[in-house]
Amino acid sequence: MAGNELHYTMPRGGFDTPAKALIVVAPYYRDIADELIAGARAEIEAWGASHDLVEVPGALEVPTAIAMAGRMSNFDAYVALGCVIRGETTHYETVCNDSSRGITLLGLQGFCIGNGILTVENRDQALARARVAEQNKGGGAAAAALHLLALSRKWGAPRKGVGFRSPASLGEDTVIAAADMDPWT
Repeated sequence: MAGNELHYTMPRGGFDTPAKALIVVAPYYRDIADELIAGARAEIEAWGASHDLVEVPGALEVPTAIAMAGRMSNFDAYVALGCVIRGETTHYETVCNDSSRGITLLGLQGFCIGNGILTVENRDQALARARVAEQNKGGGAAAAALHLLALSRKWGAPRKGVGFRSPASLGEDTVIAAADMDPWT
């Protein structure tokens, strides 16, 4: 999307019960990361949620840190932030594709996650997207994560475990046919 195009922004929501977001940032370009963080923090606070912040070495480590937090902590939503600027090698494509793929896979597993990892050609593009007064992609990523959280709360409590339930988890005396198994319960 070009920076001068108009686009729709969903109205900001809020929560009846407390919500806590984790911002995971790769601060390789510190000034850009700081702008992304400022936007994300402001958006999270505007929703009435709280947040923690962790830093990781690079964009490839962002999905891993989020997955670890999902297993080991109590966050409701996650905001992935960082910046990858094209260089002279194919490493750019690897970092862009794999960090995005990792974040997408987490989302498909049920994580409420907003992707604010910028993938740009140059520093000017990165700054225009990161600055709160311009495109505010950090705020946009936080809003995406919180909108997903609101949607998940609307549809009900999170389910324990993902995938098939083993017959053993149903009790020793339970006999079920494979056709009777609901893989999403």
